[in-house]
Amino acid sequence: GHVLDVREVRLSAGAGFVVAICGDQPFFSTSDWFIGSTPMKAGIPSGVREQTLKFPYNDLAAVQELFDRHPRQIACVVLEAERIDAPRPSFLRSLRDLCHGQGALLVFDEMITGFRWHLGGAQAVHGVTPDLSAFGKAMANGFSVSALAGSREVMRLGGSAHDRDRVFLLSSTHGAEGHGLAAAIATMRFYESHPVVETLHTRGRRLREGFDRAVADHGLREHVELAGRDCSLLFVTRDADRRPSQAFRTLFLQQLIRRGVIAPSFVVSYSHTEADIDATVEAAHGALAAYRRALEDGVERHLDGRSVRPVFRRYA
Repeated sequence: GHVLDVREVRLSAGAGFVVAICGDQPFFSTSDWFIGSTPMKAGIPSGVREQTLKFPYNDLAAVQELFDRHPRQIACVVLEAERIDAPRPSFLRSLRDLCHGQGALLVFDEMITGFRWHLGGAQAVHGVTPDLSAFGKAMANGFSVSALAGSREVMRLGGSAHDRDRVFLLSSTHGAEGHGLAAAIATMRFYESHPVVETLHTRGRRLREGFDRAVADHGLREHVELAGRDCSLLFVTRDADRRPSQAFRTLFLQQLIRRGVIAPSFVVSYSHTEADIDATVEAAHGALAAYRRALEDGVERHLDGRSVRPVFRRYA
């Protein structure tokens, strides 16, 4: 494969340069370059919105097409190595080679997969090391801290021991904030001495198996399913016509809450016991019974309030 030559890398998304992101994945940043690519783009200058391109996950040909349409202009390609669907064989490795051959950086968003898929993140699972990686969330067990990691040849460009333009501005506005860093250090030490990741997979597998049995018991296989890896499960809700439905998602959430379970997703934590998992499966049984009734006589009759809606929407 191609070897990255840092001299050819375009680290600035300024005039003439663009960023390519996976359009199938929901969230990458609160910055204008990303928000401008969503339906909530009001107030973002058109010049900024034009700097972000999208491609489908697992589609190397689509990425190649972007490089062909924007030769030597794509500064980096950003995606989660895996979210719901697993990468096709060689997709990630071929994507890295393609980026390097075009002088672009490959960036993995490990906010969810880091400290959950594997101690080394999804990149360790799939054996592909990107040029830059972003970590957060479980890294400090809920405290507000994140990290940017990468190869030395790229990260050093944020310092002053080179003759190129500097990147990666580090602001001292929150320089005195130390408890997030302390929490991150304590969390990483805990990971070193406890089977956290292994437990997440084990508990998640128990939850998946129990939930799948409940779905089958209520004859809802075509309407409700779990997606993702055992350690990070998401549920999918569909209406009577088998179309994704926010109303049925609302009903399912409502019915779980009535049974003492708050579950916007089924992402397990190390604190969840086997008894917690079993209680969740039991609550799901009751919620799915209500789901079945709603399919028969209309979901609106069973909702207590307004339906939940997607995060990225133009109007409130």
